[in-house]
Amino acid sequence: MSRTAWEARNNARIHGPTRVGCAALSESGEIFRGCNIEHRFRSHDIHAEVNAISSLVAAEQSRLIGILIAAERDRFTPCGSCMDWIFEIGGDDCLVLSERQPGIINHELTAKDLMPFYPH
Repeated sequence: MSRTAWEARNNARIHGPTRVGCAALSESGEIFRGCNIEHRFRSHDIHAEVNAISSLVAAEQSRLIGILIAAERDRFTPCGSCMDWIFEIGGDDCLVLSERQPGIINHELTAKDLMPFYPH
């Protein structure tokens, strides 16, 4: 998943400082990739996590098992909107990882660990 996320990150279209790539693992074991696509009117930005999850769903996969985010930052977790999609498609036990460099994991948590009081 790491290589897929970092390769997707190279395709990011950004106006800000952070390129983000993502790999989403489906229940069937397939990996889907996404990157952030920023729009000059920032309200239209597409986050890497949603991009990867959308690809997973478009490929007729119904469950997200894990997601790995590639971003050159010491701390990086999905925003609230991305977490909504992670909970929707992956559930409480979906694994959420981030890397600041290929193979260097910042964190490895479940969705529930990141948002323990998420409404169900």
